[in-house]
Amino acid sequence: MWDEFKKFAIRGNVIDLAVGVVIGGAFGKIVSSLVNDIIMPLVGLILGGIDFSKLSWKVGEAEVKYGAFIQTVVDFFLIAFSIFIFIKLLNNLHERMKKQEETKQTAPTITKEQQLLTEIRDLLKRQKEMS
Repeated sequence: MWDEFKKFAIRGNVIDLAVGVVIGGAFGKIVSSLVNDIIMPLVGLILGGIDFSKLSWKVGEAEVKYGAFIQTVVDFFLIAFSIFIFIKLLNNLHERMKKQEETKQTAPTITKEQQLLTEIRDLLKRQKEMS
């Protein structure tokens, strides 16, 4: 069982996952700051100075903070949209690289005979131009 775990951990999937989680966490903080510090204050200003994070209902002794929920939903959609755009850009880049590789592989190779015929043709053209 230990050997299987080592193979799994070393295979790269776990390392890729760990890197993805760390970068995703940092990316989430950036987007959360964008939402909390830039977008939501502007949206609140447009809607008449409403601060979404402080919107709440009092139900008896309980306080329902629906403004924080609205802010979290906006945060989620911005993170999801940002990740979608990032993945879309990566996929487009991958497609371009794949097409370039296919183009390189499908480039016609010139045989020795074709190369000699091309050289002869070019020599005949030069001789004709000189005369």
